[in-house]
Amino acid sequence: MKNLRYLAVACLMAGTAHAHDEPLDLDGFMQAFGWDFKSAEIRTEKVTDGLYVLFGIGGNIGVSVGPQGVLIVDDQFPQMIPKVGDAIRAIGGGAVDFAINTHWHFDHADGNLALGPGGTWLVSQANSREMMLDDHIINLVAMQYKQEAYPQSALPVITYDDTMQFHFNGQEIDLVHAGPAHTTGDTAVIFRGDNAVHLGDVFNRGYPFIDADNGGDLSGMIAFCKAVLGLIDRDTVVIPGHGEISDYDGLQHYIVMLEEMKAVIGRMIRDGRSLGDVIAAKPTAKYDPEFGDPFNFVNRAYTSLKREME
Repeated sequence: MKNLRYLAVACLMAGTAHAHDEPLDLDGFMQAFGWDFKSAEIRTEKVTDGLYVLFGIGGNIGVSVGPQGVLIVDDQFPQMIPKVGDAIRAIGGGAVDFAINTHWHFDHADGNLALGPGGTWLVSQANSREMMLDDHIINLVAMQYKQEAYPQSALPVITYDDTMQFHFNGQEIDLVHAGPAHTTGDTAVIFRGDNAVHLGDVFNRGYPFIDADNGGDLSGMIAFCKAVLGLIDRDTVVIPGHGEISDYDGLQHYIVMLEEMKAVIGRMIRDGRSLGDVIAAKPTAKYDPEFGDPFNFVNRAYTSLKREME
């Protein structure tokens, strides 16, 4: 059950999926992992009286419910939106007024295809909207996924460059972009009144996927996480893109792991070691019991760092 909630993390489990020469569409991707929208369930976890996290298939959904309406962070898939709507009604909400995409990847933003035409205001960092305008191949190492361009009705109608602020449901909600990280258009959403932050796939409870072929960057991921760490406090609830809710210490520990892996893999690249050499050396071994299968992470980290050094 744990891995069913970790769409991005599941993509790290290269040994559990067959390699595909041709990019997969969504049906092929779902079949490869044995996932089924019909049987999938939404689990709700309360953070505060007005903030909840919904777990289903795809990225974690943050939900702010209050007197001004409903604001969500990420929206999974259109097939899940009816179940998401039921879960929101169960906590006292109604229709979704605003949906913020933490980035453009399908497991976090395909719900736009249902919400946009339904009247929800869609919001993202400018680079994410730009990526939604065209088809892109997402290289997950074990397989490739073809994410098709979104129609006009599913595109964000509000974008920002570096920072943006909502005043909604009695609190300030800060949107922060700190440069290329998981993608080139990541957003951290800080709920000031609830003292919580949703980081999308910049922070996961397993090794992260770095979309290196589309501008994602390991060094940028570290910088992004550090920037957010400096904007929160030790009591802040930290919501990852995939996995269970964490905290300040969890984010800090994640940064330490990323910095150590950057140093180790970077040193091996400078020594002329190939990707195969690095994988064989098992640089992540001490973290694997906690973060899971490292194959995808090491591959994408190597690719990112080698590009940085060229």
